[in-house]
Amino acid sequence: MSHVHVIHENQEWTAPLYQQLDALGVPYRDWFLNEGTLDLSKAPPEGVFYSRMSASSHTRDHRYSAELTGAVLAWLEGHGRRVLNGSGALRLEISKVAQYAALGDHGIRTPRTLATVGRAAALEAAREFDGPFITKHNRGGKGLGVSLFRSVEALQRHLESEDFEAPIDGILLLQEYIESPDATIIRCEFVGREFLYAVRVNTSDGFELCPADACEVGDAFCPTTEASRPRFEILSDFHHPILDRVPQLLEEHGVHVAALELIADRQSEVYAYDLNTNTNYNSQAEAKTMLSGMGTLARYLGSELEFQTGRPYQPSLAQTA
Repeated sequence: MSHVHVIHENQEWTAPLYQQLDALGVPYRDWFLNEGTLDLSKAPPEGVFYSRMSASSHTRDHRYSAELTGAVLAWLEGHGRRVLNGSGALRLEISKVAQYAALGDHGIRTPRTLATVGRAAALEAAREFDGPFITKHNRGGKGLGVSLFRSVEALQRHLESEDFEAPIDGILLLQEYIESPDATIIRCEFVGREFLYAVRVNTSDGFELCPADACEVGDAFCPTTEASRPRFEILSDFHHPILDRVPQLLEEHGVHVAALELIADRQSEVYAYDLNTNTNYNSQAEAKTMLSGMGTLARYLGSELEFQTGRPYQPSLAQTA
């Protein structure tokens, strides 16, 4: 029997998906990639392979999970297997530089960003900004390395302190600070390269913005206002011209499931600053609507598996759980 093979390194993030797959009767196999052996002389099993590898895997003591996943995806793709969020998606997931290049190629505006290696280079780059700027890790996730600075001197003190954590790939990004007038961002979810919904995220408590129920909110970013609204709120009627450009970008890079994060400044200029290919969903926010991200994803994976086994079936991605 063919299966949906879910490649990942975080059991808490996959549990909600497995509940939905179980409810639909979709056969699947869990492929936890942390360490192990890949026999290149053998052919992969049959089925559909869906990668949920995360850029922040190293923070869970899975230092080489992303690299091992890259090898596995190359093996699968070399044998012609159906891979969802394959090698192209992984390249975007573990490099914000690659993300910004891809977004720029499709005319999607991103904040001015300088990529640096070394503390001296970071300080020199900081002098390029006339106003406040933020730092972030190129291989990010979980708000890694995200801090707000208003001067070169403040950055220097941070770089020389015990609080500074070097990026895992050595690349530290300095980025112009886009200040949202209401301390929110918009996260746009895509499944099967189709827009599902947008969720407004209240960032006043910090920029650890993972919507998964298992995630705990940290204080990786300087708060700007008091929290007075839900942290996650689904906007079912949201639209912006940027969304029309995303499906082609996803197709070009072999991405099937993703979330694009947007922020608007005080002049209402909209910027994209993150393309997440290991997307999660917030059940509390969804409970107030008729939408289910994991339910939609499970139906999408099931339809892909049925197509591979010769029984084409494509349910509406807007179907409720």
